Amino acid sequence: MDKTEFIVKNFGISRRAVELINEAERRVKDRFERIEEKAEINQLKVMKAFSDHHVSERHFMPTTGYGYDDDGRDTLDRIYAQVFGSEDALVRLNWVNGSHTLATMMYAVLRPGDTLLAVTGKPYDTLEEVIGIAGEDGNGSLKDFGIKYKEIELKSDGMPDHEAIEAALKNESIKAVMIQRSKGYGWRPTYSAELIGEIVRFVKKISPDTICMVDNCYGEFVDTEEPCDFGADLMAGSLIKNPGGGIAPTGGYIAGRHELIELCAYRLTCVGIGRECGATMGFNRYAYQGLFLAPHIVSQALKASVLCSEVFSMLGYESDPAPDEERHDIIQSVKFGDKDKMLAFIRGIQRGAPVDSFVSPEPWDMPGYQDQVIMAAGAFVQGSSIELSADAPVKEPYIAYMQGGLTYESAKLGIMAALDNLLALEA
Repeated sequence: MDKTEFIVKNFGISRRAVELINEAERRVKDRFERIEEKAEINQLKVMKAFSDHHVSERHFMPTTGYGYDDDGRDTLDRIYAQVFGSEDALVRLNWVNGSHTLATMMYAVLRPGDTLLAVTGKPYDTLEEVIGIAGEDGNGSLKDFGIKYKEIELKSDGMPDHEAIEAALKNESIKAVMIQRSKGYGWRPTYSAELIGEIVRFVKKISPDTICMVDNCYGEFVDTEEPCDFGADLMAGSLIKNPGGGIAPTGGYIAGRHELIELCAYRLTCVGIGRECGATMGFNRYAYQGLFLAPHIVSQALKASVLCSEVFSMLGYESDPAPDEERHDIIQSVKFGDKDKMLAFIRGIQRGAPVDSFVSPEPWDMPGYQDQVIMAAGAFVQGSSIELSADAPVKEPYIAYMQGGLTYESAKLGIMAALDNLLALEA
């Protein structure tokens, strides 16, 4: 059966869109090989950790109530610590998203009178109300608790401003710095784990006691090492992104120094209880299996991002990362400069999804965001960013952010549908 004819006949996608995708795919084959090599290294890291900790069926058994002596839960913590190069880790179903894990991390280590310094520009939109730079006073933000906040703007090339960071660290006692690995709704490079390590070393040289925290969302298993491997004190992320492998139905993780993880555990439950309680109710199997699959699933998402970058660059749109750039997260952004084109792209990704492909997304007032957001999210797990999705704040310069793809083949179809929508609009 001819593949092109099958796609044209069964999905109503134009022949030109299929041919453009096929041409882009031919151009990026060598980049796929590099992605697969990193995926194999990461898979071996996970396999070694599973073997070292003697993972067996008993680790999947559910617990209820207090969840005392849940060996599966506690072993999973140790596995995450080993895989992510940290002293300790917490992996729990209680965290509802990445922002929740990051908020837990900040509230755990900051106290009234402390100062938090964001050294990679303004954090992700959903943290603005947590910090207190948006939202109403009295809601329980860090600001309400007397925690001060400062941020360092990035340089024009999107890289950290070391001179400004040094001045801030020397002029005031800074309890913690926040480093955001991914671009969020911005247009700047995503930082490698190694580059994050350079930022950490720079901070520690000036202020050794300052805690370096990393928002690691979207970056896990893209490099072969993680920020904690390079000295980060804490890092956090979501299990419905990379490390859950499309299997974990909820949850998050925090990894880092043992004494700081203990503080995070006290914030997650309560002081004096910490990590000793927390029933898993059958969650462990999904978390273990998701972590096992994660290196491969991330490689599928990366291949999809490379293909997206290549094909839209061929049409003259600016993409970040560019097709030949090294990648450090799964996000691919495309700048359309036109609202209708951006909406057409988002709706095309939805059209190619396995779930709710018949739905046409519309912009809406999404909780935690200051602008309306349009989101394509035809996923098996609601809101899962490791599954193919795309979203965008509805504001100039109209940039769409695509991420995920449990299989390269299905993600390729979504990109093809998005391309087809755009070609139809331009016709």
